[in-house]
Amino acid sequence: MEQTKTIVVTVENQPGVLARIAGLFSGRAFNIDSLAVGETEDPTTSRMTIVARGDELVLEQIVKQLNKLVDVIKVVDMAGERCLERELVLIRVNVDGKSKEELMNIVNIFRAKVLDVSNETFIVELSGTDEKISGFVEMMKSFGIKEMSRTGTIAMTRAKKIKTNSGKEQ
Repeated sequence: MEQTKTIVVTVENQPGVLARIAGLFSGRAFNIDSLAVGETEDPTTSRMTIVARGDELVLEQIVKQLNKLVDVIKVVDMAGERCLERELVLIRVNVDGKSKEELMNIVNIFRAKVLDVSNETFIVELSGTDEKISGFVEMMKSFGIKEMSRTGTIAMTRAKKIKTNSGKEQ
């Protein structure tokens, strides 16, 4: 059965690392649904968040193969973790006099931000889960999407819960 897996990989911040990881995926016919890469708090390392889809065996192979790469410091399969996942979208949509109020209502419901306004278009920014972003994009289609840029998922594990003296978790 096909499933989606989010994998966070900490790597050496070196030229060619991204190409080697992409090569691992393409060489084994693994598909990447989304990929986000950026420097961490330590400028010598980068963090890659990879979202891939496949059956359980394929996804296990991805994690094993990533762990074998020289430049990989750490691989975390977020499936077993309490984590937060977010992505960002910028959308340029058509607007006219009568649709501006409707658009602003949707923007407010989704807690999005209008970043740029012209006579014919608005650029709107939204961050959230994949489901929230997809729902917002669906709503924006009725206005006419002129342009869209979507980042892909980033993820971070939540802090561990602390047990109090009474044994309750905080």
